[in-house]
Amino acid sequence: MAQSTAAPSPVSTPSVTPLPLRAIAPWAVFFGVLMLVLLYFVGAEQGATAVISGEGVHEWVHDGRHLLGFPCH
Repeated sequence: MAQSTAAPSPVSTPSVTPLPLRAIAPWAVFFGVLMLVLLYFVGAEQGATAVISGEGVHEWVHDGRHLLGFPCH
């Protein structure tokens, strides 16, 4: 039996181009503000700094408050 003496073909790896900070910054700011707004509604709405009157927001985020450790009653 004859063995093949051909050299294996080189494996090409894809090059990774890093994203510039200028492309990521607007999205990071957007999601940061979104998270702060959500944290406000879960943690502080219906208290002394309530923006929306009534119990609607409190009832929608009630379980989330307890899950995150915020007291609400």
